[in-house]
Amino acid sequence: MHRQDNRMALDLTRLRIDQKRLRNHFETLARIGATPEGGVHRPALGDTDIEGRKWLRDRIEQSPLAYAEDPAGNQSAILHGSGKNTPHLILGSHLDTVPGGGRFDGALGVLAALEVLLTLKATDYVPPIALEAINFTDEEGTHIGTLGSRAITGQLKEDDLQRPFQDLPAFDSGLSRIGLSRKSVLQARRPADRIAGYLELHIEQGPFLAETCFDIGIVTAIVGIGRLTLQFRGRADHAGTTPMALRHDAGRASGGFVAKA
Repeated sequence: MHRQDNRMALDLTRLRIDQKRLRNHFETLARIGATPEGGVHRPALGDTDIEGRKWLRDRIEQSPLAYAEDPAGNQSAILHGSGKNTPHLILGSHLDTVPGGGRFDGALGVLAALEVLLTLKATDYVPPIALEAINFTDEEGTHIGTLGSRAITGQLKEDDLQRPFQDLPAFDSGLSRIGLSRKSVLQARRPADRIAGYLELHIEQGPFLAETCFDIGIVTAIVGIGRLTLQFRGRADHAGTTPMALRHDAGRASGGFVAKA
């Protein structure tokens, strides 16, 4: 009873993360898929992403936190709450990157969340609800954008899994490399009452904070991104002798479309 009182009396505002540990984690991870330009290349379900996933799992399993992996391949470190079956406050981001991506993008959110849980665990603090640091699978869309997070929230449908950005065999092969399948991914959905909230620390990729001299900001809106396929049909003509007015050049038509978009 005395120990529980100490936990409840913990002043969370006085806690400080281990900056050396966080930096070491970050620098170690940044070497996985490092590019000559100083970024990282960890496309989802590729060799370097799988190496990064293994590093994260090993790090969590060597810590006092619980490791979990769901049917969508989302990896989590969990600090259990004081009650049974408490909802989870999810903190995190993703370790996969776009081709030749930035070293902070995604990774900062995952490692910062992990550091928060490690700092709390070191005090023997037991939160009223479970805290979960997560690495979402394929957030960047090598195969299917925001795959892991949409799987958890039930927004991912079977039809979505039929149309990856690459071909189906490449997607299926990537999933099988981490022991998953398209069928298993759909089993990762969590009931809404099992998620208490979500918080992500992210590096700003635009100029707003720098121009306004703010160190940190809270996102209130974000651009919506859509992908579609357009076909421009033309006719092959001799480039040297066919006047432009008589050509039906698909490249020229697509250039005019882009210029007016």
